[in-house]
Amino acid sequence: MIKRILIVDDSPIIHNLLRKTLESNGYEVCGDAKNGREGVDLFNSLAPDLVFMDITMPIMDGIEAARSIKGQNPEAKIIMLSAMGDEEIMSQAKEIGIDIFLKKPFDDYKIVSAISKLV
Repeated sequence: MIKRILIVDDSPIIHNLLRKTLESNGYEVCGDAKNGREGVDLFNSLAPDLVFMDITMPIMDGIEAARSIKGQNPEAKIIMLSAMGDEEIMSQAKEIGIDIFLKKPFDDYKIVSAISKLV
């Protein structure tokens, strides 16, 4: 069952929107990371049930961070969120084993629906 969620995105606006959507639907946001490196570190220390991962971030991008997380824990559940939806990025995400790829902007329904597909 998915309860604890880690948000990895360099946009404070996305953090706030996602947190509001998740918490109003009964999920706990257990951590917030501003880049992929922080995301990997928090994943290792918090062991969340699910990660929402942006792609374009400083220090380490979402593809690299997701690859690192999946390399350590192939069962990790990751939903990619990105304004970019080009085929190359989506195929890289699929190769890594990303569970779901959502394009920004998103709404509450898309977020909750994506999570329910992972249960």
